Amino acid sequence: MAGFMSRRDLTLFVGFAAIVLLLPILAAPFGAAYPDLLQRFMIFGIFALGFNILFGLTGYLSFGHAAFFGVGSYAAMWSFKLLSLNALPAIIFAVAIAGVFALVIGYVSLRRSGIYFSILTLAFAQMCYSLAYSVLTPITNGETGLRMASSDPRVLDRLFFDAPAGVPVPSLFGMSLSGWNGFYFSAVFLLATFLLAMRITNSPFGMMLKGIKSNQNRMNYTGFNTRPYTLTAFVISGMLAGLAGALLVVTDPLAGAERMQWTASGEVVLMTILGGVGTLVGPVIGAWLIKYFENIFSSFNDNVLSSFFSFLPDGAREVAVTIAGKFVGEGWHLSLGLLFVLIVVFLPGGIMEGARRIGARFGRPRNGSRVGRQRELSPTAAE
Repeated sequence: MAGFMSRRDLTLFVGFAAIVLLLPILAAPFGAAYPDLLQRFMIFGIFALGFNILFGLTGYLSFGHAAFFGVGSYAAMWSFKLLSLNALPAIIFAVAIAGVFALVIGYVSLRRSGIYFSILTLAFAQMCYSLAYSVLTPITNGETGLRMASSDPRVLDRLFFDAPAGVPVPSLFGMSLSGWNGFYFSAVFLLATFLLAMRITNSPFGMMLKGIKSNQNRMNYTGFNTRPYTLTAFVISGMLAGLAGALLVVTDPLAGAERMQWTASGEVVLMTILGGVGTLVGPVIGAWLIKYFENIFSSFNDNVLSSFFSFLPDGAREVAVTIAGKFVGEGWHLSLGLLFVLIVVFLPGGIMEGARRIGARFGRPRNGSRVGRQRELSPTAAE
């Protein structure tokens, strides 16, 4: 293992894995210990990690990653309908199809950089959304979306098993992936994605991507052809987005065009910036934070707030509930927006920059003060 990764990377991975696997316990005090919600934490963590490989390492800001997310959902759903309820073939199929789409879109979009690249990816994503919503209705079922039905062919399953009664449920070799099984199934893929992102970041390929982000023109002048590297990063990022889309179908057996809207692409950008662009843990934290706001924070109502401010006198409690009520429930976007503004203004590096500042304040001053004291006591320093 020492040759596979450094001790620092091993410590980071083990710590991250421990937090992920213990999340059902750690999330309980925050009211988020639900298997479906925690499964979404895993899925959108994968989505954000994949996006960070392109944006954080290479510096290419894509506004169209929801296209690969949606393509992965549709591909997985058709695998469930045509082949088998087993999730592994569906995931493999979804990742492969998303990779093909990413190769085509990346080949065209990467001919430009900067804002022009961003606009091109946004245009491709909107075209995919329009096709899924209207033109390709026989394949996507339009605004209704695709669902699994007991009448689906499922050729591989019917060769060996009788058609199960009731609503079909994705499984793993017969084991249902609903509830906590689905959470740990998605957690394994998140850990694998985190390990992949760590290996890419510390590899020569990752160093090349960082060099492209720093100064692509200088890289070209030194004789390196940067296009294969950027295209590879784009394809890997798109494949991970397709993986996340496929896992979402396992959680919520529905593939709809709304997963390809530009707002979904903007959401993953927000996740990455909130957590910390270019970091490993940051995008995952950003994804978890946004999904917590969307699913738990948005459910707070006046009764919850009244209980929270119960220590205040009656008049003050009513005022506090009235003011706080504007920022929770339907107003949760306002709280998220304020949080985003504060982080961008005061912590441009995201939540991870704040963690580094806290660590520096509690770690370095003690050593610094000791060194300073030694310099003060040193005769040569006094001279």
